[in-house]
Amino acid sequence: MHILIKQETILRQVQEIGQRINGDYQNKNPVIIGVLKGSFMFLSDLLKAVDIPVEVDFVSVSSYNGKESSGEVELVQDISSDITDRDIIIVEDIIDTGRTLRFLLDRFSVSKPRSVAVCSLLNKQDDRQVDIHITYLGFNIPSVFVVGYGLDQSNKYRNLNFIGVANGK
Repeated sequence: MHILIKQETILRQVQEIGQRINGDYQNKNPVIIGVLKGSFMFLSDLLKAVDIPVEVDFVSVSSYNGKESSGEVELVQDISSDITDRDIIIVEDIIDTGRTLRFLLDRFSVSKPRSVAVCSLLNKQDDRQVDIHITYLGFNIPSVFVVGYGLDQSNKYRNLNFIGVANGK
C-alpha cells in the first residue's frame, strides 16, 4: 500500500477546518451530521478541533458494493434531529461522483434548514458527475481508490491512521 496522506498532515488540516468552523459558526449551534461509516474518524478528530456548541447526528447511506458504486443511493439510517431552521454541516469522508451528497442535500432540504454546509476530508473532482459545492475541504486527490482513516475496501482498512492507495489501484 502506498501512503497518499500521512497522519500528521491529516490532523493539521482537520485542525484548520475546525478553526474555520469555529469562526463561521460563532454564537450559533449547528447540527453536524456525520455520514456513516466512512466519516467517523474524520468526524471524531474534527469535533475535537471545534470548540463551539454543536449537536451531532448521523446518517447512513449506501451506494457501494466493495469497490464499485451501484449508482443507486439508498438510505440506511436517517438522522434523528429536527433540522428545521437550523444550521447544518454535513461531514463526508470523500466526495467522488457527488451522487450520494446530492441525495442527502435533496433529502435534508425538505426540512428547510437555515443553512447547509458541506465538509469533506477528500475530494475527487475528476470523478464528479453532479455539481457539489464543498464549504470545508481537506484535500483534493487524484482518481485512485483510497483506504484508511475511516475509508474502507470491503469493510477493511478503516482503522489505518493514514490515507493510502490500495495496492494495484
